Amino acid sequence: MWALRSLMLLALIVWIGGIIFFAFVLAPTLFSVLPTPQMAGDVVSPALIKLHNIGLVSGVIFLLCSLLCDRFRYARLRPLTAANVLIVLMLVLTAISQYSITPHMKELRSSNMNAIGVRAEFDHLHSWSTRLESSVLVLGIVLVAVTARRMGDSSR
Repeated sequence: MWALRSLMLLALIVWIGGIIFFAFVLAPTLFSVLPTPQMAGDVVSPALIKLHNIGLVSGVIFLLCSLLCDRFRYARLRPLTAANVLIVLMLVLTAISQYSITPHMKELRSSNMNAIGVRAEFDHLHSWSTRLESSVLVLGIVLVAVTARRMGDSSR
């Protein structure tokens, strides 16, 4: 059981740590160091796609390990625990960003960004992307607390 718990924690650390690094280190640094926002976007966009892929894989690993832990501990699956619901919400929000918002933003970036309508639509999508990523981060922080409590309860 400790191996499953360790894998759950590792998956959560990788995902949440990646979001924090991306949001507070990588993106701001690139936009302040590179000469144009276009160049920074050329790096940030593929990095965000990779971050989402890491998150989706990490989330699935966490969920599978969580379900297996419940199966071993309670002799049944418990899909509606707080941890499982939180991780599914994180996966759904990440998938929406990855497969709906990001491709549309990429398409807009390749068009004439100087056109007023295009720029406004890109900014609107960027705002939604930021909200989704922030929501995933907040849910992930809550999930850390839920997981810590769960692991503390199971050690008794």
